[in-house]
Amino acid sequence: MLKDGKVWIAQTEAGENVFLLPKMANRHGLVAGATGTGKTVTLKVLAESFSAMGVPVFMADVKGDISGMMCPGTDSPEMQKRIGRFGLADAGFTYSGCPVTIWDIFGEQGIPLRTTISEIGPVLLARILQLNPLQGDILSIVFKIADDSKLLLIDTKDLKAMLRYVSEHRTDFEGDYGKMSSQFLAAIMRAVVALELAGGDRFFGEPALQITDWLCQENGKGMIHILDSRSLIQNGTMYSTFLLWMISELFETLPEVGDMAKPKMVFFFDEAHLLFHDASKTLLDKIEQVVKLIRSKGVGIYFCTQNPADIPDGVLAQLGNKIQHGLRAYTPADQKAVKAAAASYRANPAFDTEQTILSLGTGKAVVSFLGEDGVPGMAQSVAILPPQSSMGAAPDTLRDQAVKGSMLYSKYAAYFDRDSAYEVLARQDEAEAKAAAQAAEEAERAKEEEKRLKEEAKLAEREERAKTRAVKSVGNSILGSVGRQVGREVGGKVLGSFGRAVGGNVGASIVRGIFGTFFKG
Repeated sequence: MLKDGKVWIAQTEAGENVFLLPKMANRHGLVAGATGTGKTVTLKVLAESFSAMGVPVFMADVKGDISGMMCPGTDSPEMQKRIGRFGLADAGFTYSGCPVTIWDIFGEQGIPLRTTISEIGPVLLARILQLNPLQGDILSIVFKIADDSKLLLIDTKDLKAMLRYVSEHRTDFEGDYGKMSSQFLAAIMRAVVALELAGGDRFFGEPALQITDWLCQENGKGMIHILDSRSLIQNGTMYSTFLLWMISELFETLPEVGDMAKPKMVFFFDEAHLLFHDASKTLLDKIEQVVKLIRSKGVGIYFCTQNPADIPDGVLAQLGNKIQHGLRAYTPADQKAVKAAAASYRANPAFDTEQTILSLGTGKAVVSFLGEDGVPGMAQSVAILPPQSSMGAAPDTLRDQAVKGSMLYSKYAAYFDRDSAYEVLARQDEAEAKAAAQAAEEAERAKEEEKRLKEEAKLAEREERAKTRAVKSVGNSILGSVGRQVGREVGGKVLGSFGRAVGGNVGASIVRGIFGTFFKG
């Protein structure tokens, strides 16, 4: 709730109002506490206040009850008691809803929220696919090859097509990109298939979210963008990685603005411990860098988790505004965590911070906000104000109306599949298959032609031999006749009839013998 231009969050036991200064809201914050201590109510109070200032808000709804912010709260004796206790009636407290846009990466409970494979990048995608470092390196190479080949990676079928292409031609790429194990490529392919089976394929596609569409208002109030995460939270890695991608998009898209009177946008990261679970050193460094620098883009990030120990020290040090609900210390590890949480606050001599955290009831908290000079205030034990919107979930009919009635629904509802790596490589494969078939056909024709020529050559050779034999036969016949005739004429002259007969036979034999030897040679 707003009061005097400041975010009125809580009230001390002494009746002193506690405020979060708008110009310090982009210095980030922490909302922590055990289950059932009131974290969700605190998130709603903060989000309502930012929206009232005209600041857009993003929230993840992991339980389904955040959607109730579109509905006015309902009166009850308990609410009247709290209103009277805080003096809210005099401050203008009224039950009211907030402008809400509901998103869902599966497109079932809200407007489909998508991004592309290229936009999420190999580092975050490797985390979603739960790849080991070597597999992640190979995935980065696949992305590089796609970029160099001007192949768009939009959805999972593009990525699978690219993985097949690289696997089939990896020896061609190794000279420029290094060796790539076929086993690793196969492992990445299996991880992508597993992601598809889990419904993750609906997360990648177009139209992809333009993060600047979230910087909008309705009737002067900042739009509260709610991501329905009831299904998404089942895959903690995908949930946290997706939210990290959105933070990165805000960081890369928004210009530098320096210090502002109020944030440009506020981002609430519920179940924040999932972000840091099993995160690599490289990723943790990246997160710390983004959290540190995004303040200058006018974006405030508020991490919500059960225990401050879930947040790495490097990130925790960037969180200037802290709201600590009750913690329970049943084990030595729990006691250590409580002690560490208390030590992160500027001590207040009026009470023992550690003991107070242990004894906090529902709706109570220890808080510390940045002052005008940017210095953290002393720890204060407070009671959190009630929200003006509904405590519970919105009815399904109202949810559906909010989804279909959003100005962004028409832009993002319908999926479209443009020409990308899958289509390009499919055409390339088709062309190569056609060329291979044509080459095979031409080779077969050449083989048949060669066979025909060989048969013709054999036939010509046989005909030539037949001609040669015919010539020999005719020659022998002619020469034999001539020899006998000459012999008869010579013999007749010399010996008469007997001489002709003998001379013919002898002449024929002599001629055949001489020419026969010649033909044989």
